[in-house]
Amino acid sequence: MTPKSQPWENWQHITKLDPDKSLSHDDLKTIVESGTDAIMISGTQNITNKNVSQLILLLKDYEIPKILEPATPDAVVDEDVDYVFVPLVLNAGDLKWIVGKHKNWIMNQTIDWRKVIPEAYIVLNPLSAVAKLTKSKTDLTPEEVIAYARYAEKYLCLPIVYIEYSGTYGDPYIIKKVSESLSEASLFYGGGIESQATAAEMKRYADVIIVGNVLYTDIDKFMETIPPF
Repeated sequence: MTPKSQPWENWQHITKLDPDKSLSHDDLKTIVESGTDAIMISGTQNITNKNVSQLILLLKDYEIPKILEPATPDAVVDEDVDYVFVPLVLNAGDLKWIVGKHKNWIMNQTIDWRKVIPEAYIVLNPLSAVAKLTKSKTDLTPEEVIAYARYAEKYLCLPIVYIEYSGTYGDPYIIKKVSESLSEASLFYGGGIESQATAAEMKRYADVIIVGNVLYTDIDKFMETIPPF
């Protein structure tokens, strides 16, 4: 993979925390000290300014890069986070997840653009909450996924292509082919990573893996997903 001059160029693993789910203080401390490279605050359902702010407050004293990935303009709290990763869902059937929500955010809030990083989302699990919310067309061929990824990199000049399977383990063949098609954008992968084996397989092709759901069900299995393997 090509080295990239970006804040995440040396990252391998991001932990995704859902503001709508709870963690004990001990588990939160374990996660932050696990060796993960950054914490991403992100979710799809029941995301509010209040629960986002509460989670950011719990993380405030930890020295780890903090990313807010907003699901709605109403829950963008950029204080006490280092980055705001803003998704554009390229295969969304509802245009507002490509441009409409972003326009409303810009119109109604003061934005610290130094923190904003746009990311191209390609959502591939039809049963996921994000696919249903955005009405994403998920029955894509590998060639279509590659085309979306190259469109993001070459036409939109976005620094991140994020393949999102959210809630299920994806197809390593597709991740491999997307990785081979990119020369400038970083490839992020998220979905169904629940063991050292699945983490290592996807990390073989993705620049950064995103791990979330398993930490709410089995913290020991989450720890297995931390590189090096």
